[in-house]
Amino acid sequence: MNIKPLADRVLILPFPAEEVTATGIIIPDSAKEKPLKGKVVAAGTGTKDEEMTLHEGDTVIFGKYAGTEIEFEGEKYLIMRQSDVLAVVAE
Repeated sequence: MNIKPLADRVLILPFPAEEVTATGIIIPDSAKEKPLKGKVVAAGTGTKDEEMTLHEGDTVIFGKYAGTEIEFEGEKYLIMRQSDVLAVVAE
């Protein structure tokens, strides 16, 4: 990964939105909900006041409007502060 977040920021690869409902109805792109779960692909080192607790490979849940969407090498990512992450999913 050529992107390295600074300070208390993390780079997240959002999981794809559901395309088909349980009843088999196909949802068009314009009506899909923004994914709220993703995988941390890079993390900063933290700040002197806040230690970085997220690590590469963590599956996380984040707020609907959290982060800034960026596109890198054809892939869409979110970059956000560690404090915008709501939870880590235990696997």
